[in-house]
Amino acid sequence: MKRDVRLLLDNIRSVHNVGSIFRTAETLGISRIYCLGTTPVPVDRFGRKRKDLAKVALGAEDMIPWNHLDNSRVLVKSLKRERFEIIALEQAKNSVDYKKIKAGNKVLIIFGAEVEGVSQSLLNLTDVIAEIPIKGEKESLNVSVAAGIFLYRLIDC
Repeated sequence: MKRDVRLLLDNIRSVHNVGSIFRTAETLGISRIYCLGTTPVPVDRFGRKRKDLAKVALGAEDMIPWNHLDNSRVLVKSLKRERFEIIALEQAKNSVDYKKIKAGNKVLIIFGAEVEGVSQSLLNLTDVIAEIPIKGEKESLNVSVAAGIFLYRLIDC
């Protein structure tokens, strides 16, 4: 069975982070990217290609199907009914080391906004919350860097 790995970008603000995630996702064969709320998408509201996103994504934005969502709860509940495992990458009380995560063939991975992280309403719908341990004084990694680390570990295992 071919893997169906999808991403949900939860209100990520930076067009550069989104472009970078698109590019990394394409290299790993991600099936679809859902852009929630204020997350920039590859085309502007007039249907024109966003040059700032394309500059970072280098064409990956044309290779991966994507959707913009205003509300993700319906999507996540629908994917759960289709037996998708829902994984969020976030720092939380009940998170587990990302190295311990073994994903099945149908997975939705949620990445959160640069400052606020994954919304609590989405965390409440997850099957597991993964965390990349931080050893330095900074509290977190850049979301596109964290996405790259996590996705390569999860998919390439």
